[in-house]
Amino acid sequence: MPPPSVRNVKLSMMINYSGDFHADVERVRELEAAGLDLVWVPEAYSFDAISQLGFLAARTSTIQIGTGIINVYSRTATCVAQTAAGLDYVSGGRFVLGLGASGPQVIEGFHGVAYDKPMARIRDYINVCRMVWRREPVVYDGPTVQVPLPDGEGTGLGKPLKLINHPVRSDIPIFWASLMGLSVTATAQFADGWLPIFFDPEKFHDVWGEELKAGTAQRDPNLGRLQISAGGMVAIGDEFVGERRQQILDMARPNVALYVGGMGARDKNFYNTICRKYGYVDEAIEIQDRYLSGDKTGAAAAVPAAMLERTNLVGPAGEIRERLGAYREAGVTHLSVTPVGGDPVATIEALRSLLG
Repeated sequence: MPPPSVRNVKLSMMINYSGDFHADVERVRELEAAGLDLVWVPEAYSFDAISQLGFLAARTSTIQIGTGIINVYSRTATCVAQTAAGLDYVSGGRFVLGLGASGPQVIEGFHGVAYDKPMARIRDYINVCRMVWRREPVVYDGPTVQVPLPDGEGTGLGKPLKLINHPVRSDIPIFWASLMGLSVTATAQFADGWLPIFFDPEKFHDVWGEELKAGTAQRDPNLGRLQISAGGMVAIGDEFVGERRQQILDMARPNVALYVGGMGARDKNFYNTICRKYGYVDEAIEIQDRYLSGDKTGAAAAVPAAMLERTNLVGPAGEIRERLGAYREAGVTHLSVTPVGGDPVATIEALRSLLG
């Protein structure tokens, strides 16, 4: 059964972690006035997201600010919890915590931490965060997190502590960037929201339907419905048809090829698996073969046009209105957009108008 249609869809946008942050901040301020609801700041192995979000909190007044994402290996669970509480405090209750596992290339290659039990670790981090925000003494014994340290480890002087400050909120939203299998099931069961990738509002059930259904069936009603943040590039106008529309969509080819072809090992690339589950089996194989052989241009050219069309919003206003209806029907609560092909402020204003 599909999720219930969403009435009020929020608009969100991801900042480029390798771009000009100060220019992006000024753009966010303009988009905030135009109706943008949330801005995500990624981290990967770039500048940390937290310092940038603190700056954004000071430079904005109404827009929500979120990590999109931080990993659960380079900071302890309680550090993530107190950091989230601090950002929620300085922003006046506007923070959203986006968590993910990243991958072994970053975790082991950049942070020097073993990439083990990613799903269990995120579960532990969610539990500890909520415990800290409720100002409970942190006593937790999970598969990846033990606080205080168990007997026989450390000095033996650790004792249960609770957060000194009173958080603005004890229920800061947590979005989980999960990709496949049991992690998606756990997201639907335990997280406030979900950050998928390559989201096709008409075909996403082919990839994640069973997992979402299983997790939703076990979900605590007190969490409310699972929020979903998904979208892509946006260009609205009568000029975005035919060759012009294809030119815009082609801008996404290198990034899709990077993920589908080059992220992870040949036999363990979740993005490639997602592409296959959407039905683009031959294309997924060709993209990976070309990318791993060094032919990045050929890999980008092999990205199926249908995938680009269905995971982005490019076209005349009437077509975009219909596509927005599909996102609503799919249960998307946060339309994550990248304005391209024109004035970003005008694009956000047009989207806000089309959403009603």
